[in-house]
Amino acid sequence: MRAVRFEKFGGPEVLDLKDVPDPHPRPSEVRIRITAAGLNPMDWKMISMPELTQRWGLSLPAGFGYDFAGVIDEVGAGVDGFAVGDRVYGGAMARAVADYAVVNLAEGTLFHTPDGISDEIASTLAVAGTSADAALATIGVKAGDTVLIGGAAGGVGVFAVQLASLAGARVIGTCSQGTFEFLRGLGAEPVTYGDGLAARVLELAPDGVDAASDLVGTETIEAALELGVVPERISAIAAGMTPPGGARATGGAQATPGALDRIARLILDGKLTVPIEATFPVSRIRDAVALQWGGHVHGKVVVTL
Repeated sequence: MRAVRFEKFGGPEVLDLKDVPDPHPRPSEVRIRITAAGLNPMDWKMISMPELTQRWGLSLPAGFGYDFAGVIDEVGAGVDGFAVGDRVYGGAMARAVADYAVVNLAEGTLFHTPDGISDEIASTLAVAGTSADAALATIGVKAGDTVLIGGAAGGVGVFAVQLASLAGARVIGTCSQGTFEFLRGLGAEPVTYGDGLAARVLELAPDGVDAASDLVGTETIEAALELGVVPERISAIAAGMTPPGGARATGGAQATPGALDRIARLILDGKLTVPIEATFPVSRIRDAVALQWGGHVHGKVVVTL
């Protein structure tokens, strides 16, 4: 089969499409013929940051990508609830951008793809959907809140903005000037990031904000603290294990039960959209990762196989 691999650390240029042996499932495992893989910032960080790769128990040479969607084509002994021909989506660490991936059902990272949701959309859900849910649940976003979301136009941000808005919150989202109309279309009030963020937010919300979530770093955390938001109502998914000021670190593992099922239902009901900025064939994996790496993607980037 074909699989994207890297044998040294660096930028997109270290990624190569290789021919490797086909995997086959063992007991409690299924094999998925992958049709689409959604990219995340975690993916390019893995190829450029040896310490992150080691933290996930990987060594070189390694595969690439986590989010995927496809169809089960082989089933190991003892599998219950999944069968050959089922459309599925989920996560497979460093195995997603390949023709096939084997997933152990005990990992709990495989889900049925509902009719009406394409594989391209399904391949974007696992990381971004659970991370957005966790970011909001951690700070208890509720109707009537004014919420500041940093990195609102990114892959996780587009989910977080819409989920917060659907919960009845007023959403202010940081982005570049050229992204304002895109963000308004998702239900957020845009504000430019950079120096003076707290002051610009205060112009939009003179009474301040109730909660904040930083999806890209620490700038939004610092602005929220300056605006008087209590640390318990500030979450972060990309600021390390100890974000500044006592903000609460979180991630997809802390998503609420059934988060992806609820997100899928919102998509089917037309209440939540998944913007895909670009789709690339796997032969252009370096171009896809370079776009993701640039940090100015509106929504998601998807690789097809």
